[in-house]
Amino acid sequence: MIRSAFVAALVAAAGSAGAEVYRDTAVAMQPVGQLDLDRYLGKWYEIARFPNSFETGCQGVTAEYALRGDGKVRVVNTCHTGAVDGPVKQARGLARVVAPGRLEVSFVPWLSFLPFLWGDYWILDVTPDYSVAVVGTPAGRTGWILARAPRIAPARFEAALQVLRDNGYDTGALIRVPQPGG
Repeated sequence: MIRSAFVAALVAAAGSAGAEVYRDTAVAMQPVGQLDLDRYLGKWYEIARFPNSFETGCQGVTAEYALRGDGKVRVVNTCHTGAVDGPVKQARGLARVVAPGRLEVSFVPWLSFLPFLWGDYWILDVTPDYSVAVVGTPAGRTGWILARAPRIAPARFEAALQVLRDNGYDTGALIRVPQPGG
């Protein structure tokens, strides 16, 4: 069992190397200079994302962040497969703050000693009330617009799109994520 999980983790890490790139990596990414981690913790709804292999078929996606006693952050991503009320899949991970607005996340925490199993998770923008956040990665293979509610106003969505564009993302591939009540 441990061997198969290790092999799966290696395959997943290697597979992401060939994933689609959605941003011009020549454009410098600018994470937020200050992040109040306590305010960032809690539940976020995935409003939009760039296509990726680990969320194929996911709707009604949420991410929940909680501080652990050791200062790291517990991450629980929930996906409903096929429909917003479809069967639930969860991915549990661990995040660590590495610089202001910059986290690293691993969904194989028991192998966290392996540096290649940590992925960049940069918070590019968060509204002053911490109701909308824009997240990306320097490699440009993933990116998200998150909100505290299942829907956001069109003006907030457009502002989030502009943050992605300002960080080199081509938002043409961004997909809206169906949420309950939508």
